[in-house]
Amino acid sequence: MTAKRAFDLIIAAVMLAVTSPIVLTAMLAIRATSPGPAIFSQPRVGRGGAVFACHKLRTMHRNTPSLPTHEAPASSITAVGKVLRRTKIDELPQLWNVLKGEMSLVGPRPCLPTQTELIGHRQRLGVLPALPGITGLAQIKGIDMSDPSLCAETDAAYLKAASIGLDVKILIGTFYGA
Repeated sequence: MTAKRAFDLIIAAVMLAVTSPIVLTAMLAIRATSPGPAIFSQPRVGRGGAVFACHKLRTMHRNTPSLPTHEAPASSITAVGKVLRRTKIDELPQLWNVLKGEMSLVGPRPCLPTQTELIGHRQRLGVLPALPGITGLAQIKGIDMSDPSLCAETDAAYLKAASIGLDVKILIGTFYGA
């Protein structure tokens, strides 16, 4: 087991235990204000281009098309979803993906299989062999997937500099601003 995997397992397990009351409260709020399941699972591209089910708290109305966040209409986000996104609480179910070995705490954000331009850039830059992350360098720099080339270049830069120390900085930057 690598140091990064051990770090991911320890932090993910602790965070799941500590945040479970928050996740449960959020799930109840989602169910009380919007029909449909509280947990949303969506196919995402993982390590080596393999597709896996990425789990999140549902922040959009039930029948919203499966689109990248930057392409989804603003009206598709529920009132509770706005709060969950702003506070990053919607990402907490991905801790299960980390425990299962499908994701890391920090790495390139997993994209939809339909985001072929981003996948192509990541393939060309050697990013696809990495585990995707709940957060990453692109996120704390304010780079989203609407600029596939810049996103993939930032992901590649992260992989070249990756370390536990950098992961800690990115995790802190995710919660407290870069």
